[in-house]
Amino acid sequence: MSLAGAALLVAGVLAAPAAAAPLTARNFCNMAVKRLPSVSLALCQEAELAPGPGRSVQGSALLQRDVVSPNARLRVLVIGGIHGDEPSSTSLVLHWIRSAVETPSNIHWRFVPLVNPDGMLKASPTRTNANGVDLNRNFPTPGWDKEATHYWHKRTGKDPRRFPGRTPLSEPESRWVHDEMARWKPDLIVSVHAPYGVLDFDGPTVPPKRLGRLYLDQVGIFPGSLGNYGGVHKKVPVVTIELPSALRTPQDAEVRQMWLDLLRWTAERLGAD
Repeated sequence: MSLAGAALLVAGVLAAPAAAAPLTARNFCNMAVKRLPSVSLALCQEAELAPGPGRSVQGSALLQRDVVSPNARLRVLVIGGIHGDEPSSTSLVLHWIRSAVETPSNIHWRFVPLVNPDGMLKASPTRTNANGVDLNRNFPTPGWDKEATHYWHKRTGKDPRRFPGRTPLSEPESRWVHDEMARWKPDLIVSVHAPYGVLDFDGPTVPPKRLGRLYLDQVGIFPGSLGNYGGVHKKVPVVTIELPSALRTPQDAEVRQMWLDLLRWTAERLGAD
C-alpha cells in the first residue's frame, strides 16, 4: 500500500463515528438531567432504574423499576416516552416512582419511564422511533392492515410523524409492550403523553373523571393505538394522560395530586384498597 493510501485509510478510521454506548441507568440519568424538565440527578438516581428485557431499535435497554407492596392485589404498568418529543411524560413517571415508594398501596407497580429512547435521546428528539414509526399506532388492533394505513393516508395526509409502520408490531418497542401485557398481565396500564391537557380512557370499567387538573375527555379510538388495543380489544383498562405541555412538567403539588387521584380511583374501581 502506498503512503498516500495508508494515510487515507488512517484518516477514514479516525473519521468513522464511534458506536453508540448502550443505555444504562447511569448514563440515562446523566442525560436526563440535561434533557428532561424538572428532573434532578438525585431524583433519577433514586428511581433505581435497571435494564428490563425490552430493547429499542438501536439496542438501548428499556429501563424499568418495580415497586411492590407486600400485599399487592393489582399489577399496574406505567409507561412514558412512547413518543420521543414528549419529555415531560418521562419526567412525570420518574416523579411517580418516588411517590410510589413513599405512598403505601396494595399494588405492584412497574414503571418504564422511556419506551422510545432512540427518539427522545437523539440530538433533535422525534415523536417516532429510530425506524420512523409512531409506536402508538403500531399495536395489532383488529383490522389494522386496512384501517391504520387508511387513517394515515386520509386523516393525517401521510404525516411522517404518525406513520404506523408496515405491519403491526413491526417495532421492538411496541412488541415489548405487547409481550409484557401477555406475560405480566397488568390489571391497569397508565400511559403518559403530552401536550393536549386532557385525560383519556379506554376499557371496561368506569373511567376516572379527573387526575389533578386533567379532566376526562375521551378523544376517540385510533387504529393501532395502545388504548384501542389494550382497553377496547384486550379489555385491560388504559388510562392515557395527556399533560398540558411536552416540555414542562407540572409543579410538584400537581404531580402529587394526580398521583393521589390515581390511587383513589384504583381503590374505588379496581379493588386496590
